[in-house]
Amino acid sequence: MAEFSLDKYKRLFDLSGRIALVIGGGSGIGQAASYGLAAHGAHCVVADLAADNAQRTAADIRAGGGSADALAVDVTSTAEVDALVAQVVERGGRIDVLLTTPARNLRKRLVNYTDEEFDSVIDLNLKGTFRVARAVGKQMMLQKNGSIILMSSMRAYSVEPGQSIYASTKSGIGQMTKGLATELAEYGIRVNAVAPGIIETPLTAPITS
Repeated sequence: MAEFSLDKYKRLFDLSGRIALVIGGGSGIGQAASYGLAAHGAHCVVADLAADNAQRTAADIRAGGGSADALAVDVTSTAEVDALVAQVVERGGRIDVLLTTPARNLRKRLVNYTDEEFDSVIDLNLKGTFRVARAVGKQMMLQKNGSIILMSSMRAYSVEPGQSIYASTKSGIGQMTKGLATELAEYGIRVNAVAPGIIETPLTAPITS
């Protein structure tokens, strides 16, 4: 039997020297994840459409003794996503962890959705995730390691009225995760999805306020 050591357990969660990119880190789950990654030693790059929010999260981390900086990004823009990834790599040399969270939940029954509303939800939730995973995946393939964490939802499995389009995007992210995991495994890259329940964040404000 292997000798027991607390240090072995510590090392499982030790992210010292790692670069973690959190997109959507200015609020909600992304912010909490940024705090957690930094607490375990990672240098956290907090990226968000709301640059002020990203700056506040990064400032919180630094005030607590962690390491972080902040950048702005719009994940509906391929050019901005690619530029963000290039900038992170230029500064830190690599990306070890990616978590991407941006999403929109327009609570309307399917028959009342307009084409424009459908396109906007798909473009942010599903295609935005794709843009980020593609850009970071390419970098991690060069490194031959890394961890990609995508954000699904309980709505991928349990749908209520007014949630069908949002749920479709989150289900799609689940399938994207499975596909990426099989495609990137040979490069030493792990790909996982998190499927939260109802958590008090700006996204759920319409139903929790």
